[in-house]
Amino acid sequence: MSNIGKKVKVNYRGTLDDGTQFDSSYDRGETLDFTCGAHQMIPGFDYAVADMAVGEKKTVHLAPSEAYGEHDDNLVFTIRREQTQGMERAAVGDQVGLHGPGGQLVPARIVEVTPSKLVVDANHELAGKPLNFEIELVAVED
Repeated sequence: MSNIGKKVKVNYRGTLDDGTQFDSSYDRGETLDFTCGAHQMIPGFDYAVADMAVGEKKTVHLAPSEAYGEHDDNLVFTIRREQTQGMERAAVGDQVGLHGPGGQLVPARIVEVTPSKLVVDANHELAGKPLNFEIELVAVED
């Protein structure tokens, strides 16, 4: 039975290969609800849920290509300090918004700060990392 095109409710725990937890619906006390196969989730997660039955639990290991993709060096930008008015207190790890080619806001994080420049990375923070998920299918709506 396929869940493609159906609204599903799952609980999950996401960890890195070293066991570090990066997210958990259990900790929030609420399910994650999405339409399976509608590209609302990372590809490997969507694929894992596609053939699950209600009440089933599974553990999946996703390569970066099945998750947030490989780290792309083209998404790391250097900005001269004179272009960063209002960011005098910027620090490594701060989240910032960059304007993309169409004017859309692109989230990024500061990875280097010097007196003359800021280096920002617009890759997803989990890009380039294999991910592990414990998934429990709670409900399926047609």
